[in-house]
Amino acid sequence: MIGSLARTASRWTVWGRAIAIGELALLAKRHLEHLEPGEGTELRRLLTKSKGRPGNLTAKERSRLMELAKKLEPGAFAKTAATNVTPLRRKR
Repeated sequence: MIGSLARTASRWTVWGRAIAIGELALLAKRHLEHLEPGEGTELRRLLTKSKGRPGNLTAKERSRLMELAKKLEPGAFAKTAATNVTPLRRKR
């Protein structure tokens, strides 16, 4: 009995993770839609060029990257992600 409960619980854990990843992907897509058509490609190019290091970009490129990042509304993304993906949601 306990073994079958453990298997069921682990299966739900996998499904829970899959659902959470799916919700985050949809949320990220909604925030990426805030960018104009060519800006997504520009953002990807700048991120690839930087290799995670701001020093790999010129001052103008860093400034542009910050503009694009602000359009994605990272604060709203984090807040929504925290409230939507948390397993024990609070009702308001």
